[in-house]
Amino acid sequence: MGNCLNPVETLSLDKNETQFTLENWNYLDEDLYNASYEYTNDYSLMPAAPCYSCNLLDRSSLPFFMLTSVLGVLASGSILFAILRSFFHWQICPNWPILAQVAVGSALFSTAVPILAPGLYNAHSTALCNLGYWVWYTSAFAQALLIGCYACLNPKLNVGQVPGLTLGLSVGLWGAAALLGLPIALASDTYSGLCTFPSSRDTEALKYTHCAICFTIFTVLPLVLLAAKGLKIALSKGPGPWVSVLWIWFIFWWPHGMVLIFDALVRSKTILLHTCQSQKILDAMLNVAEALSMLHCVTTPLLLALFCHQTTRRSLPSLSLPARQASQMDTLVGKS
Repeated sequence: MGNCLNPVETLSLDKNETQFTLENWNYLDEDLYNASYEYTNDYSLMPAAPCYSCNLLDRSSLPFFMLTSVLGVLASGSILFAILRSFFHWQICPNWPILAQVAVGSALFSTAVPILAPGLYNAHSTALCNLGYWVWYTSAFAQALLIGCYACLNPKLNVGQVPGLTLGLSVGLWGAAALLGLPIALASDTYSGLCTFPSSRDTEALKYTHCAICFTIFTVLPLVLLAAKGLKIALSKGPGPWVSVLWIWFIFWWPHGMVLIFDALVRSKTILLHTCQSQKILDAMLNVAEALSMLHCVTTPLLLALFCHQTTRRSLPSLSLPARQASQMDTLVGKS
């Protein structure tokens, strides 16, 4: 993915109308790097030096986007069909409604991937980009909240015990996820045929809000679950949040929240990057974190399948005991 060999465009200095290219910059005399030549309007050459990062998710990464989308839709659809089958009855897999919603979130994310894929210039519009980012992050937020609530409220989520709790919780979590996805949807736009976030003072607050939301849900939430689990064990006050294989989901989004909040601090000048190399590393990490988060839509169905298998294996012995007792009673009745 990524093409670092694209020609560098001409850099323009607005106030003095001076233009130069990266090729010209590289051939400047070495003394210019140590000198402080300034124009009459206080512009120097050093701040004007181009710092171009290699974009790993450019047009050449379109096959990665499309393959991830197709595999995600197929895998999510398959596990959703399996969960809704009569075999996964609530007596065997008691919390199947929550698991089915996680599968739906993964499928929605997979369908939004092609909308934001680079290289589909003719297919992009502002409204479509807004919708794509809204579905992208709403589905991710919903999955994170569902997994977090499932870990904390697992004993109470048995649909056979409290039928209305699951429905009310689901509506509340999806509604909250939809609201949390609005800032990034409103801040997105098209630029040169790509879905992106143009630099604008009108959207700065929305972008910072989105970064804070991602950091809280993708990074802070799993850390809080781990801390609560460790604290409960240390104080011997109960099991705490229920640890399951579904927690692996956060591994794919945890770096995304971390890198976004760091990038927001850099853009707000709270943290200063003094070298061009540092900025290039940050840009590369943003791309890597985004690519890793995309892969969750392929692995989430596998995690759900493994979780259902483990839950079913634990539930079947307890369900088979009454059946064996009933069979023994029938045998005794027959003999008498």
